[in-house]
Amino acid sequence: MSQTHVESQSVTTENKTWQMPDTLILIFVVGILASILTYFVPAGHFDTQQVSYIADGVEKTRTVIDPMSFSYATDENGDLQYNKVGLFASGGGIGLMNFPFEGLVSGSKWGSAIGVIMFMLVIGGAFGVVMRTGTIDNGILRLIDKTKGSESLFIPVLFFLFSLGGAVFGMGEEAVAFAIIIAPLMVRLGYDGITTVMVTYVATQIGFATSWMNPFSVAIAQGIAGVPVLSGMQMRMVMWVAFTLIGIAFTMMYASRIKANPELSHSYGSDAHFRQQDIGNQDSRWNLGDTLVILTVFATTVWVVWGVVAHAWYIPEIASQFFTMGFVAGIIGVVFRLNGMTVNDIAASFKEGAGVMLAPALLVGCAKGVLLILGGGSTDEVSVLNSILNSAGGVISGLPEAGAAWLMYVFQSIFNFFVTSGSGQAALTMPLLAPLADIAGVTRQVAVLAFQLGDGFTNIIVPTSASLMATLGVCRIDWGNWAKFCWRFILLLFTLSSIVVVSAHLLGFS
Repeated sequence: MSQTHVESQSVTTENKTWQMPDTLILIFVVGILASILTYFVPAGHFDTQQVSYIADGVEKTRTVIDPMSFSYATDENGDLQYNKVGLFASGGGIGLMNFPFEGLVSGSKWGSAIGVIMFMLVIGGAFGVVMRTGTIDNGILRLIDKTKGSESLFIPVLFFLFSLGGAVFGMGEEAVAFAIIIAPLMVRLGYDGITTVMVTYVATQIGFATSWMNPFSVAIAQGIAGVPVLSGMQMRMVMWVAFTLIGIAFTMMYASRIKANPELSHSYGSDAHFRQQDIGNQDSRWNLGDTLVILTVFATTVWVVWGVVAHAWYIPEIASQFFTMGFVAGIIGVVFRLNGMTVNDIAASFKEGAGVMLAPALLVGCAKGVLLILGGGSTDEVSVLNSILNSAGGVISGLPEAGAAWLMYVFQSIFNFFVTSGSGQAALTMPLLAPLADIAGVTRQVAVLAFQLGDGFTNIIVPTSASLMATLGVCRIDWGNWAKFCWRFILLLFTLSSIVVVSAHLLGFS
């Protein structure tokens, strides 16, 4: 016991030695740097121009930057103008200590920041009600029961299900709980803990990265970038199916090799813990109420897709449909007493689900505040941001357009090491990369695509991902052993994603 206490103290001390700063801290540091930058970088501005394009057979126009029109602002004496930001500002101005508030209240219900924030809270609350019914949990448990002894179906069906969860509602942390249940079963079937991580957490990140509707990543990024929310879903659906099938194939090939020779597994030693366990019978509830909840979620998804395609629904309409979904699921849960739900549980679970989204919502608002420090994101007004964009555009625009698109993907992949939150990364990078895409000749839709692929796939390996480390922990896998296994898979995903991003640009994805 004494030795355990000493080891615990040692681990605690080691953990306290280095901690990755919270995303909110990173944003505040960026805010400080942005404020300092206003004293050294002169302000400039772009002219804008209207461009026409064809979408779904209809000619549309969009206001974009004219990259050749940049010029620095000067005062009456002909000197360069600096928009210096102090600690405070009054009258609705921007200062270092009031940039979070100004960012949170900026925009309108149609976009960043306040519209996107409210969209996140409503969506989070709606899915909180759905999760409270227990239907999602019990559906997976029931699947486990039904596929025992059917190894040829168990892995692909589970992988598909978790990938779908990541694509539809950003499933990630939830994989940890299911890994606890699935890990012993996987080992008893002749596989290993690594296979468990693949069919749970990794599958969610495949879905998360290639999602066509995830409200916590692609929808936020599109809202910030000024791209219609859930647009481009046809291409993303194909991409999701392709990457999911690739993930399933990779996992099954690995699993078959481990089943033939378990000692080849990097987690063979730690799997001894599960080999020594007896797996009890896991009974999963499923009744008419669960079926109705699943049908409600499915019907809402189809309804929203139809509304976006047929009627160009945007943030307000989409949020209202998902709110209705949560309301209906809650009523079903009460009527059928799913998980003993009461009317008050509907309200409690909605608040809890919305509460989960409060932190990323704050990130969106604060990141918008940083943008306000740099000039507010309006390219036709004098701002430091325009000068930065012009300089960055000078670097990237020197590359072929396809190279610029690929470089955006590489940047997002690297940046994800520091900010693993999808909404947080979107809040930090999309306000800058969206107009930069205009300068580089890349569509904003491709910039969003580069974001979601870069943000999602590197979550599979970066040790700063809390969900990854938690899943590895419950499967008793050391991160070093995990990295030895998954680097080939990461390399495969990186190569394929690079091809997707470059191809999307060449095909004019918008």
